[in-house]
Amino acid sequence: MSGVTKTERLQHRRSWLIPCLCLLAGGMLLGVTTNLAKYAGTIGLTPVAFLFWSISGAALILLLVALLRSELPPLTARSFEYYIVAALVSVAGANLIFFSAIPQVGAGFVAMTIALPPLLTYLGALALRIESFQPLRAFGVAAALLGAGVLAAHKFAAPNVSVVWVLIALCGPVLLAIGNIYRTLRWPPNASPSALAPGMLIAAAVQLGLVGMLPNFSLAVPLVSASIGGIFGSLSVGLIVLQAVLFAGQFLLLFLLQKTGGPVLLSLLGAVGAVVGVPIAVFIQGEAPPEGLILGASLIAIGVISVTLGGVRMLQGGEKSA
Repeated sequence: MSGVTKTERLQHRRSWLIPCLCLLAGGMLLGVTTNLAKYAGTIGLTPVAFLFWSISGAALILLLVALLRSELPPLTARSFEYYIVAALVSVAGANLIFFSAIPQVGAGFVAMTIALPPLLTYLGALALRIESFQPLRAFGVAAALLGAGVLAAHKFAAPNVSVVWVLIALCGPVLLAIGNIYRTLRWPPNASPSALAPGMLIAAAVQLGLVGMLPNFSLAVPLVSASIGGIFGSLSVGLIVLQAVLFAGQFLLLFLLQKTGGPVLLSLLGAVGAVVGVPIAVFIQGEAPPEGLILGASLIAIGVISVTLGGVRMLQGGEKSA
């Protein structure tokens, strides 16, 4: 009997440890990639070009991983629908909004807006009965939203702020929340995370490529040269390669978290990304700290901890999240 109990405890521990590790690692990558987008703008890379080439590189990396694991993306009508819709709301649309808004409102503010999806995702998950109501998780989502709201309110009150771009930036979290729910509901049967991730990124690269062909858009990469550690090369290409590697890790972790933690825990990627991304924007990129940062970040951290602990209690209580 004791052996069974130990096995069950180990399974419970792994059932929450894996998604929590994916959440932390994926959120850290998200915070870094947001700041790289701002730096890309300073060397002449447009948001569409930077996204297109880095997403294309990430798709190639994940496709090679899937090939090595013999888990190639499924090619069915259901999976094609999944790739196209998930790519539009979760990758191409949301990231194009964020990357375009960064030069206007700052990487720190955009990093904080990515913390907004939890409430929308949680409400959607409750309405669709993907998750059952759990007070601690509801409190955590509310705290995270309140923290992001504090930062947004201060941004609106700041002088010389572009209200239009603030509103555009706030549309990104709505797309992310829709994506969180959609990917859970329409996950193709028997498909693994490492098989679906490259399919979604390939679809996103195609969508971004089509946008790049429109008037006033370009996929051109400026060949800005630089010497780092005695190695001379193109700074633009190097930045794209770095972003591609980070994107590959970020989206693979996103799918793993989606499968193991559910849509609400997944939505907290943005909150973790904000906690990582804002200090990078302030201390490395020289941005002024967002007004209300201490209060906002503290509420977001409380939200992440509460939702995570609530999920652990659900698992220990035998409740099941779809």
